[in-house]
Amino acid sequence: MPGSDNLPSLAGQAWLSSAATQGVLAVIEAGGHQARAVGGVVRNGLLGLAITDIDIATTALPQDVMRLARAADLGVAETGLQHGTVTVIADHRPFEVTTLRRDVESHGRHATVAFTDDWTEDARRRDFTMNALYCDRSGRVHDPLGGYTDLIARRVCFIGDAADRIREDYLRILRFFRFTAQYAEGGHDAVGLLACARLRGGLAQLSRERIHQEMTRLLTARRAVEAVMVMQAHGILAEILPAAPRPTVFRRLTEIETALAWKPDAMLRLAALGVVTSEDASRIGRAFKVSRAEHGILDLGASETARLTTPPSQGSARKLVYTQGPDNYRRLIALSLAGALAYSTTDPLWIAALTLPDRWAAPKLPVTGADVMARGVAAGPAVGDALRRIEAWWIARDFAPSRDELLAQLDLSA
Repeated sequence: MPGSDNLPSLAGQAWLSSAATQGVLAVIEAGGHQARAVGGVVRNGLLGLAITDIDIATTALPQDVMRLARAADLGVAETGLQHGTVTVIADHRPFEVTTLRRDVESHGRHATVAFTDDWTEDARRRDFTMNALYCDRSGRVHDPLGGYTDLIARRVCFIGDAADRIREDYLRILRFFRFTAQYAEGGHDAVGLLACARLRGGLAQLSRERIHQEMTRLLTARRAVEAVMVMQAHGILAEILPAAPRPTVFRRLTEIETALAWKPDAMLRLAALGVVTSEDASRIGRAFKVSRAEHGILDLGASETARLTTPPSQGSARKLVYTQGPDNYRRLIALSLAGALAYSTTDPLWIAALTLPDRWAAPKLPVTGADVMARGVAAGPAVGDALRRIEAWWIARDFAPSRDELLAQLDLSA
């Protein structure tokens, strides 16, 4: 039932009882306004999950929030005044403080808002019922729309009419799948899923940065595999992924990560899902506006090394660790196993290959350019050429030759 009676209290939770959180809430309240934590921090607090950002909703106008914060010697950053948001910094921690709002006009990517002092009106403009929960300074939870019932049932449901919420911001389509993958225990809400499928064309209005941010979270969510499968079946994936999806390879990669207790790697999962050729990597990189480092991971999906049909020999594996580095080596071998016909997360040869960097660290070439020049080679490109030749000779012998043996080989080739 809507309201706050008979709901659990969040009093005593570390994020709420901290001096910084209490200080920001108290400063606003001392100015004669109401202030409550809202959204993800309340949702996760009730579920016993990790707390990251702390957002605050208030009846105070942005100018009043800034005035009160500065008077209390708190930091202030004008991060979103047009939307009523001010970032207040207390004890080096940022708090996004937003004035209660109602949407006046929606544009599919952003909305024109008007400020209000009505908590229910503010709740109605949010996306999902589980995100329309508030918590005051004492720990009392306020639930104007009855979202707690959906939260404890682990249901992700749009507030009010799903199509209306999506038209207000088409990013909510991706958020629906991400939240379901992260928080839900059952399947996707049928009403919300149908609305997402019917309005999927609106995803074209979103910026690449917003798609990148939401999809990297979705791909690493607890039930990402199921989300991707449902998105593909309902035409959502085709709207944002400019490549033929490989859901089986994607699923296998997540199983490999789980088997080896690896932290989920969003770009590696994206490579598994959609990269076969360098053109795939380029198209996906542009569509998601990835960083250079992220693009490097996508490119691994197009590498011949990501197409190994059998585990590499020890010598080949060590060479790959040396040339690719341990992190990219693991990614390449994981992609190979995920795409292998004889796929198994218990095959001892594949597991040995995947875990090689845990047992063996690539050595450093024990000769330098100075050693080459000491043998009469003039400074310049010839030095690099000589080093590459001796390095290849050393790698071909599984890194076994010592420095003295390498120097002797240099003398022979001088």
